[in-house]
Amino acid sequence: MNLIKTASFIKSSSVYFECPEHKLPEYAFIGRSNVGKSSLINCLTNRKKLAKVSVKPGKTKLINHFLIDKAWYLVDLPGYGWAKVSKTEKLKWELMVNEYLQKRENLHCVFLLIDSRHEPQAIDLKFMRWLGEREIPFAIVFTKTDKLGKIKLQKSLGDYRGVLSKEWDELPIQFQTSSISGIGKNKILDYIKQINGK
Repeated sequence: MNLIKTASFIKSSSVYFECPEHKLPEYAFIGRSNVGKSSLINCLTNRKKLAKVSVKPGKTKLINHFLIDKAWYLVDLPGYGWAKVSKTEKLKWELMVNEYLQKRENLHCVFLLIDSRHEPQAIDLKFMRWLGEREIPFAIVFTKTDKLGKIKLQKSLGDYRGVLSKEWDELPIQFQTSSISGIGKNKILDYIKQINGK
């Protein structure tokens, strides 16, 4: 079992060049508002309050770096979507995140979180396209899989893969997760360990 031993908050940054010195590999987590990002981060790190969980979308407003086992950074990025903030604030977040994703040299993979309960959303597909066009490595993380029965879950994931296969010659790696049961946690950590070992 791949367990994280130490996880500590390092700093929050409003622009990519304020981020910690880039010597260690980084793995960024992002998704639509209310996708369960903070809960998943807390699940991965075995910490209940490492990332702030909120019922109100838009809690994460900066680029947040957490040092994991003194070996790599987990980066919590602001969510996108329907957070109730001004258009100016949304554009500011978008610029901050886009610059980070394109200019951060030690970013090894983006984990894009998708709520497994919903049909494919245009905003998520557009973001995947954006990542692909810029050759930014990413993996899809389906969250809240415990909220669906086995048959409904497989149908939902199948629908998603069907939509993706129309645009992508090769589908991104995918993980099924639940922050409550811990499903998918070890697979994500193993994947990170595998990349770090290259």
